[in-house]
Amino acid sequence: MKIENTKAQMRKGVLEYCILLVLDGKPLYASDIIDELKNSKMIVVEGTLYPLLTRLKNAGLLAYNWEESTQGPPRKYYELTDTGKEFVHELGNSWNELVEAVGTIKASKS
Repeated sequence: MKIENTKAQMRKGVLEYCILLVLDGKPLYASDIIDELKNSKMIVVEGTLYPLLTRLKNAGLLAYNWEESTQGPPRKYYELTDTGKEFVHELGNSWNELVEAVGTIKASKS
């Protein structure tokens, strides 16, 4: 088993949560989402992001609106719905529990 494969699977497992976190508090254009994820070392490309955005929108967690751009065609800006805000909050609780559980296991091995 290669470590890179496992690391990639771990990233994939938290990518939707990270997208929701990035959008928590502000609407963003897809390239801004990608930039923020890349800056956080969550490597993602457009081909990965757009299907996830669509899935999150279809689940009622995201909405979007079109805004005119001075640099070309209108841009689609994504934002959390009220349901999405509640969902990301609940995911945050689950994440904290998971981090604590892993920390407990690691600490017992030290």
